[in-house]
Amino acid sequence: MKKLSTRDAQFRSQFDTLISVRQSDAQDVSTPVRDIINNVRARGDEAVMAYTTQFDGHELHADAIALTDQQRRDAIAQVPGALKDALVLAKERIISFHERQMPQDILYTDEAGLELGLRWTPLDAVGLYVPGGKAAYPSSVLMNALPAWVAGVKRIAMCVPMPNGHLNPLVLAAADICGVQEIYGIGGAQAVAALAYGTKRIPPVDRIVGPGNAYVAEAKRQVFGHVGIDSIAGPSEVVIVADKDNRPEIIAMDLLAQAEHDERAQAILITNDARFAADVEAAVAEALETLPRRQIAGASWADFGAIITVADWDEAANLVNDIAPEHLEIMFEDADGFSRKVRHAGAMFIGRHCPEAIGDYVGGPNHVLPTNRTARFASGLSVYDFLKRTTTIGAAQDGLQKLGPAGEILARAEGLDAHAQSIALRLQK
Repeated sequence: MKKLSTRDAQFRSQFDTLISVRQSDAQDVSTPVRDIINNVRARGDEAVMAYTTQFDGHELHADAIALTDQQRRDAIAQVPGALKDALVLAKERIISFHERQMPQDILYTDEAGLELGLRWTPLDAVGLYVPGGKAAYPSSVLMNALPAWVAGVKRIAMCVPMPNGHLNPLVLAAADICGVQEIYGIGGAQAVAALAYGTKRIPPVDRIVGPGNAYVAEAKRQVFGHVGIDSIAGPSEVVIVADKDNRPEIIAMDLLAQAEHDERAQAILITNDARFAADVEAAVAEALETLPRRQIAGASWADFGAIITVADWDEAANLVNDIAPEHLEIMFEDADGFSRKVRHAGAMFIGRHCPEAIGDYVGGPNHVLPTNRTARFASGLSVYDFLKRTTTIGAAQDGLQKLGPAGEILARAEGLDAHAQSIALRLQK
């Protein structure tokens, strides 16, 4: 774990290393992923089945690629009622928030007499990738499927790996609650390729969303352009800005809540109190002794974790904007005022009583967020990822007479004679 202070002469170089080390340490899997995609494109279901045997440890037959209704019912029956109730509560809150995002069409007549418009239409088909490796996340099903449903997508197909042939009941319960009926028990780059290009048993989709490991992320990168994607998701990350009036053990657990996701996750505390920084460091060490996922969380904290001591909150705000974190917790009295200084963050959690984990499950806003500093230019998943815009222009003769001559002049200036004539011929009485 790195301990930095803005008062140190070497701070800037140390800080730059901290926020870039995960990118330089990332595994390059572009070549094997390209081979997998090409193989799936050439051999379809046969390649998907072979890769499932190789990577997921069980033999998959062609007629078992898609889960049956009975498989889903049997799995869902194993889920306790309290968990189903929690999923339903999360569903209701996610729908409520995302319904408020739905944009309105535009249609108006301007001063030249042209009727101008913009229409929003949902995508036809979307593919959801749900991880199933180190952990399975039913919350990811809700966060990816429900915005698509709110947007009006008619076909939602889900791929979820089945390690050693095991179905995760909670993931299937989440899919059932979201109304996802088309589910395939496959994962990895081969699932992304199948969704993008289609096979005999898996029709292609128009956009692929959802997090995954390095192979899944690289596969999404390589199929982008043939289909849309949400983002290239990296390991999870959090920055916590907190003062000494917080309980160290709470800050420690919030840091570890990100660290336990993945060995390459990153958790950073920024504080203005050196004594508090030391107390949090000790609390993290103590919590790691009993945390069930302590091996993962401990590796993340040791390799990529950090505590940064600043002189004031303005310094902290500048550092946050440089990091552009996926998650930002602001834990001191003027949390809202501080948040106004933040330009780059995937999601902000404002106040001492709002842990990032609330956003993972029942907050309402989406938990699929930009990572690896991409919050500088990207946003979290929303209904907009499942909608597309089409503009309309309607021109009567009077409107064309007003605007056409300028358009003709510009076309001729660009050397596009047919463009110019297509306007000029209409201008003739």
